[in-house]
Amino acid sequence: MSEIVLVAGVRLGAWAWDEVVVELRAAGHGVHPLTLSGVAERRGEPAGQQTHVRDIVEEVERLDLRDVVLVGHSYAGIPVGQAAERIGERLSRVVFVDASVPADGRSFLWGWDSAGVEASIAENGGFWPTPSADHFAGQGLTDEQIARIVSGSTPHPGATLTEPAVLAGSVGDLPATYVKCLLDDPEPSEDVVELLKGDRWELVELDTGHWPMFSRPRELAAILHGAASGA
Repeated sequence: MSEIVLVAGVRLGAWAWDEVVVELRAAGHGVHPLTLSGVAERRGEPAGQQTHVRDIVEEVERLDLRDVVLVGHSYAGIPVGQAAERIGERLSRVVFVDASVPADGRSFLWGWDSAGVEASIAENGGFWPTPSADHFAGQGLTDEQIARIVSGSTPHPGATLTEPAVLAGSVGDLPATYVKCLLDDPEPSEDVVELLKGDRWELVELDTGHWPMFSRPRELAAILHGAASGA
């Protein structure tokens, strides 16, 4: 079985994966949910995007993990994609869960109309503040699940969103699964569409919203198990 490292998107820590972790461990995998610097229980730690890349690489090396499946949700696809390149032969596969994917020299906000986000970061001491419950409407979440996300979220270090990715090659060269959550947007972004044309990437669709670790944890765990098992 594989060693699966789980990294959630903006404002979320390792806790976001709790239900997925139970399923994957029951299937026999080693499972390692990771909180990135500056959020959740690591709130207050300074962080830029390369800090988050190092968080992931150092966790893999600290635990001496092999046959590693790196899983990045949303923003976390950016540091996970870079870390996947850097852990070399330890890597088995990357799974991007409704995620952004890195390209050398581009930030998480590349391609956005990002003035509002950048202004919000500037107005909040360098952090992207947490959203209200309304932000999660229409994403297949119950009121209880939304309340859990809102209560557990912490402001996100803004530099991680604005700093550029650093890659030696293309993430298209990595063995990868892209999980598209259909309620968020039924089609992958243009850059992901291009990557899926390569022979190392596969697409899996999930009929839920952008936070499937809450809305469909069993189904997401089954997809991750399949990706890890080569099914």
